[in-house]
Amino acid sequence: MKKTLLFAIDRSTTETIVSESAKGSAQIQLIERIPQHSLPLLYHAVDLLTQLSQATPFNASAFKAMDKVCQSLYISFKQKEND
Repeated sequence: MKKTLLFAIDRSTTETIVSESAKGSAQIQLIERIPQHSLPLLYHAVDLLTQLSQATPFNASAFKAMDKVCQSLYISFKQKEND
């Protein structure tokens, strides 16, 4: 089953929370917490994603585009980390 990456911000610890969930599932599994200083671009991208999710009216195409940016930043970070 395909997994989906989910992102959130913990403002009290200034960390990006990365989780995953199987498509169609209500279960979410924590992958990791990344301090803002370790990957500031992802932190700010997820912050913007959060703001887009709360906007009225909700703009689904902008949200999806920003989600793709967050996914790309995270995947790139993990690839560099594994090199």
